[in-house]
Parts: sequence; C-alpha cells; structure tokens
Amino acid sequence: MSEIKLLLVDDEEGFVTTLAERLGLRGIEPRVALDGARALELIEEDEPEVMVLDLRMPGMNGAEVLRVVRSRWPAIRVIMLTGHGSEAERETCMGLGAAAYHKKPMDIEELLDSIRAVSRTRGR
Repeated sequence: MSEIKLLLVDDEEGFVTTLAERLGLRGIEPRVALDGARALELIEEDEPEVMVLDLRMPGMNGAEVLRVVRSRWPAIRVIMLTGHGSEAERETCMGLGAAAYHKKPMDIEELLDSIRAVSRTRGR
C-alpha cells in the first residue's frame, strides 16, 4: 500500500513511467496521466493527496490544470516539475497556489522529500 496517494502528470511517457517506477521502489505507487484532461478525470475518480505536474504539455498546460485543481480540489498539494520553466513561470505557478516548483532533472530523493513535505501540509 502506498504511503501517499500521488498523481504524476507529464506528457513525456518515458520520463513519467520511469519516475513512477523509481517512486514505487521507495514505497509510493503513483497513478499516471499523460495529459491535463486525463489528470482531471483521474482526480474525479479518486482524489490524490499530492500531484506532481509538468508545466509544459500540449493541450491543457500545467498552469491551466493547476487553476482547475486549486478551484475544485483545494486540498490537493501540487508540485510543479518542469524542464523549461522560467522565473516568471515559477512566480505564476506559486501565485496560483502550487506548493512547490522544481526544475528537471531533479534528484529522486529530493523529489521524494518534497512530496512528503507537501503531503504533510494537505488541507492547510
């Protein structure tokens, strides 16, 4: 059983699959969505505690998903993870209510620490 209900959202299938496997080895079994629309469907089915969300995706981008999540499911803690983000995008995401913002590549242990830290603030 996973210690934290986690949803990973990233359009790079190889990256998100590998990340899910690596987290699984550390006791967290995340669900995975490859786009924003699917992420929102998965949240409707079973609300996660934490979401790790890519900023730049085709279709609905991470900032748009973040807006919806914060308005409909304010208790979900959202960690933005991007390979291309700027300081302005970081400020936008944090202003929209992201709990954390990290750039790829990121050490798996650092990401795990961030996931655990924001899960402890759920609902605040």
